[in-house]
Amino acid sequence: MYWIILFAFMGIGFYVQNKLKSKFKKYSQVPLRSGLSGKEVAEKMLSHHGIHDVKVLSVPGQLTDHYNPDKLTVNLSPEVYNGRTVAAAGVAAHEVGHAVQHQVGYTALQLRSKLVPAVNFSSQIMNFVFMASMFMMFSTSLFPYSTYLLIIIACQAVITLFTVITLPVEFDASRRAVVWLDTSGITRSTEEHSGVKDALTWAGMTYLVAALSSATMLAYFIMRYMGTSDD
Repeated sequence: MYWIILFAFMGIGFYVQNKLKSKFKKYSQVPLRSGLSGKEVAEKMLSHHGIHDVKVLSVPGQLTDHYNPDKLTVNLSPEVYNGRTVAAAGVAAHEVGHAVQHQVGYTALQLRSKLVPAVNFSSQIMNFVFMASMFMMFSTSLFPYSTYLLIIIACQAVITLFTVITLPVEFDASRRAVVWLDTSGITRSTEEHSGVKDALTWAGMTYLVAALSSATMLAYFIMRYMGTSDD
């Protein structure tokens, strides 16, 4: 059952990632009528919201775009940073959406940031337990199987909570991006509006798959634990 679940979500994740890449490629070929680059879109949106302490930087890689709340930077991949396309505008505005969330104290973003240390610790513990179990360090005589499962459940619960909280953070950032691009007149046509919305929707799907996958694995471990309790 574990391997069925694992491979099922790997397949879904692979499909969504490929779909996202194809959407980004498609809308990267649709010129933005305003002629603005992703960098310029980001700077305009930051300025509009009165955010003057956040820098827009170019980082290497593809789909590596992100907002860094610690360094106060909007990091855009070269294709987005220099691109003057619908895809570049959508991604740039989405990342600035996170900066706006940071400025207004968006609750879900604050909670997610506070969970980061716990998520990192939980991931390390899970990796250690899995590796240790492979080398037979946890035998039933020294370490009861039910206790082993409880540790995994606790760690997986933290990770699942993080992935679930990430959903409103990402969807809200996309909503802010679409609204601002429309009201600012940067996406002037129906084609531009629908392109931005479509690309960001598929970007959000990657987080949805991650949340569902994490929740499913949590349920699996809980059922395994309940099974040991019945023995």
